Amino acid sequence: MHRPHALTWVACFLYASVLIAGLAVASTAPVDPVRLCAFAGALLVAGALEIAEWRGPAARAVALVGLVVRAAVYAVITALDSSGNAKVLFVLLPLTAYFTVGHRVAYTLAGGGLLLAGALVLGRPALRHDPEALSDLLMFAIGIVFALAIAVIAEREETGRRRAETLLTELSDAHARLREYADQAVTLATVAERTRVARDIHDSVGHHLVVVAIQLEKSAAYRTVDTDTADRALAEGRRSARLALDEVRRAVGTLRADDTRFTLGCSLRALAARLDDPGFAVTLDLTGTEDAVGEPVRLALYLAAQEALTNARRHAGATAVAVRVDLTPTTGVLDIADNGTGFAPGTAEGQGLTGMRERLDLVGGEVRITSTSRGTRLLVTIPVVAR
Repeated sequence: MHRPHALTWVACFLYASVLIAGLAVASTAPVDPVRLCAFAGALLVAGALEIAEWRGPAARAVALVGLVVRAAVYAVITALDSSGNAKVLFVLLPLTAYFTVGHRVAYTLAGGGLLLAGALVLGRPALRHDPEALSDLLMFAIGIVFALAIAVIAEREETGRRRAETLLTELSDAHARLREYADQAVTLATVAERTRVARDIHDSVGHHLVVVAIQLEKSAAYRTVDTDTADRALAEGRRSARLALDEVRRAVGTLRADDTRFTLGCSLRALAARLDDPGFAVTLDLTGTEDAVGEPVRLALYLAAQEALTNARRHAGATAVAVRVDLTPTTGVLDIADNGTGFAPGTAEGQGLTGMRERLDLVGGEVRITSTSRGTRLLVTIPVVAR
């Protein structure tokens, strides 16, 4: 474990205190100068050991040697100290050992030091009844316990700090990953929005443009035969063109301008009326109540019907289409059958059918298409989720 730098400051403070006490005693009583110099030199050696250990942890064997040298230096300082205060330095031995060579050595030194001090005091009758000696023994025991308590607290603080640093690093990494995921989500959302806009353009604008083409052809065909019918077809073509323009604006703005409640029956009847003419008859049968299903289901059924009717009118060459809608509290069903030429199984689906399947997937629906040379049938089933 890394030795706390605060321990060095504590040790240096004790060294300075012992040196000042020794010099104070030397100033009041005659002291051998050589002994005083040796005393000060030993304290400087102890300080040098502290500075050496400040620089970083050493190998266990080196730390053990340093601990033995430190104990020897403390013994020399205690022997040369005329004030008797140097004994407090031995409290630093288990505290230093705790961080340099391990807990077991520290506890062993603490226990051994207490037993040795107790034996030296209590084993001698002259000291056994000496209040000062007993006080020193008690203070030494308190100092040992206090030093080990400080070591444990410092270790827990260091462990907590490292754990906090680890958590901070993990949080930083998680934050970076979340940023990456957010960027990916933005990209996916952009792709999804583009797909939605493309699907809306095909389902709405494409349908209206087909209606415009049909009405213009109808107007041209009836121009010399029935001017009233030709005028109505031309007016319907203009209306579809305006609707297409509105859909383009809505798709570009990616917002629906119509906040009113979508009504499936009215929308299907309007759709059938726009497409119905002598060459293309549309019949509509709607059963059930619209309140039984949510608006997403109704909208998906309408767009599926719009796509199927547009394909029947434009590609299948059908002259009659039967549309049946059944709305129940459990399912929404759309059944469309035409008498067109159909298409061969395995034929690649266009954007319209692909978009239809995507829309139905969003509401949990499915579509089944059967086609022969006598016509095509499209069956859409959407389960109604309890609201």
